Amino acid sequence: MKKPPPFDRYANYRRAVQSPDVDCRFISDAYRELRGKRPHVLREDFCGTFALCCEWVRRNKANRAYGIDLDLEPINYGRSHNLPELRPEQRKRFHTVQGSVLTAKLPPVDVEIALNFSFYLFKSHMMLTRYFKRAALGLRRDGLFIVDCFGGTDCQQDNIEQTKIGNLTYYWEQVGFDPVNNGAVFHIHFKRKGEKMRERVFTYDWRMWTIPEIRETMLEAGFRRTHIYWEGTTRSGGGDGNFKRTDVGEECDGWVAYVVGEK
Repeated sequence: MKKPPPFDRYANYRRAVQSPDVDCRFISDAYRELRGKRPHVLREDFCGTFALCCEWVRRNKANRAYGIDLDLEPINYGRSHNLPELRPEQRKRFHTVQGSVLTAKLPPVDVEIALNFSFYLFKSHMMLTRYFKRAALGLRRDGLFIVDCFGGTDCQQDNIEQTKIGNLTYYWEQVGFDPVNNGAVFHIHFKRKGEKMRERVFTYDWRMWTIPEIRETMLEAGFRRTHIYWEGTTRSGGGDGNFKRTDVGEECDGWVAYVVGEK
């Protein structure tokens, strides 16, 4: 009987959670919609294994990317697994930095992003404002800052979702919700067919920021205006992966949206 490959938590995270090609397409489309031209220089905060940055430099010979993360482990994983997928010329247009998104100094960019709800680790208005101010300083004059967020009534209670992807089942579990500080803890579990569940492969202790809070903080941090890109709905009631700019959301158990700040 063939022995299964070693369990790779970062590869399974990418398989279950990330869609770098979809994210890069949204970033480009939003920039063209708001600025009337293509963006070429990207900065990804909390970049992890920087799969998105690699996809960005692959998309266009004029594209450059910078990835920043405080944790050296995912950066080293990306250097040994994702970076080798790039051609030598593409690697020259990508740079990684181990450091804090609050202090790292890099050239100004067209677009700065913080996706997968990564900025939710900032739990106070003071820290979120500090981060958003730093993001504004890192942008060119016509730059955009893009973050994603999620919410809905399901996010105010314990719950667990599971998604089957081939021989892998991905579990997203929320443990509790504190209405005093909008805090919640989330776990990612994985189970491969024929194996025991691997529990708490990733854990996140977050504040659930609301869209009004995010928009108001961006304005306080120096952004001129903000936009909401809301995900469409399938016939069955789930998200369809298509995001359109809007001023009105909809009531639902769970939603995902992007908030875009214009410098």
